[in-house]
Amino acid sequence: MQWLNLLTSNFRKEYIEMKRYLPNTLALLLTFYIIFLGAFFGIVFIGDPASFEANVQYSIISVVFWSLTMMTMNFIGFSVITEAMRGTLEQLYMSPMGVWKIMLTRIVGQFALQSVLMVILLFAAMLTSGQWLSLNPVTTIPIILVTMVSMVGVSFMIAGLAIIVKQIQAFLQIFQFVLMGLVFVPLSMAPFLVFAPFVKGVNMVRTVMMENLTLTQLPWSDYGILAANSAVYLVLGLIVFHRCEKIAMQKGLLGQY
Repeated sequence: MQWLNLLTSNFRKEYIEMKRYLPNTLALLLTFYIIFLGAFFGIVFIGDPASFEANVQYSIISVVFWSLTMMTMNFIGFSVITEAMRGTLEQLYMSPMGVWKIMLTRIVGQFALQSVLMVILLFAAMLTSGQWLSLNPVTTIPIILVTMVSMVGVSFMIAGLAIIVKQIQAFLQIFQFVLMGLVFVPLSMAPFLVFAPFVKGVNMVRTVMMENLTLTQLPWSDYGILAANSAVYLVLGLIVFHRCEKIAMQKGLLGQY
């Protein structure tokens, strides 16, 4: 019951902020759409006509997932910075639920809301390009949800860093290009990226949407690798976050900005 109340409260908080600052939300969506347009027209003018459809479909999925991963993995870090700037970070530590639980429910609520925006972006990109992908929600949604677990783990790592050093905006700006590389580079070209967070899940969803596959048509080994990857990064993320909390408390950095 406590978890449900916490999730409901934080979902409402994220929804109210997104609605209150609607111009910023729309600008964010427009930014990602413009990035897709740049990739699309690049394929139109200099791409190989023989593989035009496949390249456009690949770009659509990659831009949408890059947007989703960037907002999800940076979220807790930005949330910590915002709370510190407002002077409310220490108040969160007075909650009996614990900060990590508050941040976890916040990111779940944020992920749900951002997913709606990404669906809008997906349909806008498909309508613009004339390339319609197989959405197959029965297959894609479970894979995306498991993939999200690894994103949450990395987000906690970033949040731990933010608790100690406070200003990490420059790092996050660089990190978004790292995420772009992880999303756009296929596993067939760089198999070692299977050890990176979320890459396996993105590759699986891309395969499902481009080839119209079902859950049973994917190798069971893929699900095992995806689940193990997500579990490892979630555990590592929580360990790093708690360790950074202890360091910040020992050095008296928690309430400083």
